[in-house]
Amino acid sequence: MTLSASLRRRFQWKSALLILTLITLCLSLLTYTRGEKSGHHQLPVKVGNRPRVVLRQGRFVGVELEEDYPQIMDAFLGIPYGLSTEGLGRFKAPVGVNASESEFDAGDFGDRCPSGGGRGESENCLNLNLYRPKKKDTARKLPVVVYIHGGAYNGGIGDSPWQLSHFAAWSAEPMIAVSFSYRVGALGFLPSKFMATEGLLNAGLKDQELLLEWVQENIAAFGGDPENVTLMGVSAGAHSIGHHLLHNTDKPPPFARVILESGAATARAVYTYSNPLHEKQFKAFLVELGCASVPDKRLLTTLRSYSTYKISSASGKIFNRFNPSMQWPFQPVIDGPGGMIPIRPIDAWKAGKWHNVSILTGYNTNEGSTFVPTSGQNNKDFTKFFTTLLPGFRKRDIAALQDVYSDPATDSHSKYVEKRPGFGAQFSRMEQAYGHFAYIAPVRQTVHYAATGIAPVYLYHFAAESSARGAAHGDHIPFVMHTPGVKDESPTVKDISGHMHAYWTSFITSGDPNAVPGRYKERRKWPRYERAGGEDGKGRKGGDGRLLVFGEGNDEVAGGREKGVVVQLKDDGFAAEESEFWWNRTELFEF
Repeated sequence: MTLSASLRRRFQWKSALLILTLITLCLSLLTYTRGEKSGHHQLPVKVGNRPRVVLRQGRFVGVELEEDYPQIMDAFLGIPYGLSTEGLGRFKAPVGVNASESEFDAGDFGDRCPSGGGRGESENCLNLNLYRPKKKDTARKLPVVVYIHGGAYNGGIGDSPWQLSHFAAWSAEPMIAVSFSYRVGALGFLPSKFMATEGLLNAGLKDQELLLEWVQENIAAFGGDPENVTLMGVSAGAHSIGHHLLHNTDKPPPFARVILESGAATARAVYTYSNPLHEKQFKAFLVELGCASVPDKRLLTTLRSYSTYKISSASGKIFNRFNPSMQWPFQPVIDGPGGMIPIRPIDAWKAGKWHNVSILTGYNTNEGSTFVPTSGQNNKDFTKFFTTLLPGFRKRDIAALQDVYSDPATDSHSKYVEKRPGFGAQFSRMEQAYGHFAYIAPVRQTVHYAATGIAPVYLYHFAAESSARGAAHGDHIPFVMHTPGVKDESPTVKDISGHMHAYWTSFITSGDPNAVPGRYKERRKWPRYERAGGEDGKGRKGGDGRLLVFGEGNDEVAGGREKGVVVQLKDDGFAAEESEFWWNRTELFEF
């Protein structure tokens, strides 16, 4: 279906989350005007009394937002949580900010972490944005949600255009919402044997860890409860949360519950730092910079001598070079004992080494449709894509792949017959297989293991179509955030969004997606996910393994007229066989 011009304008920002296909496109979509200083999205603010807060690192003066919200919101923007990472700090673990008695203006967004040389980028980018209700019971500590942005670990921004402030403002129960920037691309994730020797792996994940420490130490000053923090993220943000879920499990976590949207610790491929692919990409990065022949003893000094733009530009070029094969460079890696990912994520799950906290997670129907080539015409195109993507695949794995995903050219009963105009004959087959591998199977794997624990797990499936690509990766975000674009689309779309927002905010504020009635008091109860059986007999007997499906059959955002079903309770059967295929081969993507 073709989007009308008005719909394209209304939802053009939605594509920002689909940055993974082209970094330059991502940056152009995500960069909004925010004054002369930085080129950020302009938040409308009221002139008058400004909110203030006193922290160890100084006094911060925020702003009051002037939006059509059901409650007045304060915003504190661009607050540093770490020192600048430029110069000798480049590639290093972040360092917390110093104590100060100075006063700082927190009325504008801080710089973004470099991801392509756009305006408002610098290596002094470890900053956060915080939104809270203006009217609050000072005796009540508010629940907190910390949002970790996505972007393939190569892009994305902490001051998101879908505005976390909107999500918090429409919550039936008050909450504090925090977004932040962390290093991405080569500056945040530059895996190789050389960088491992220097102790410089997974800097971006360490930035996230420092931010969580900052929240624990400072959120009470804003009226928040450090013991009631929810992590929330999509795509790479959700992958990150998955890694934090498996990290330092011998200590209490700096969060009480998590929301992982289209992501997991076992998503895509999590290789060791010495994997041949990382070595190949590291060398390509050095060649692009012109320092491939520099001896190891001078290499780090050389890398730190280059301008931010040169490093960021080279990072973007290497990403784009590997992007067609989906072998994305600059990713988190298994970094060994004492690291952020000390062992293979699948081994951590199998060993029961995860923080037993409540989990809300799920996926979209067409997770792969944004990423795979649209031109695939035959079985050779299909198998070539996966043999390139997954060099660990053996001949027997490729044979099994073709059995699970039957070729529509030779099997008249194949589920993957492509009927949409403008797409190759293999597109449906390819996008479903990639979507299962990269997102759906890993999400279901999280549920498979976590449901054996004590804390509840809730699973969802988002199915409302936003374009000809179906319910693609990231399409659920405006629905969850309950943004004006979806609220104004149609009564049914508004209801889908309203239900999702109500479940999500109830989970954040109470730990139970059903507990807070809000505007949808009669909504269907979302049962905790329970396995009927399972590996080693650890699953609960008598479990129902059910999930909520949102918007199935609805295509109004895509320009259609079908209303579909707002929300329904179903048994967990979607992509079950396909998930088993990928689960049985997880070790091939973690070596």
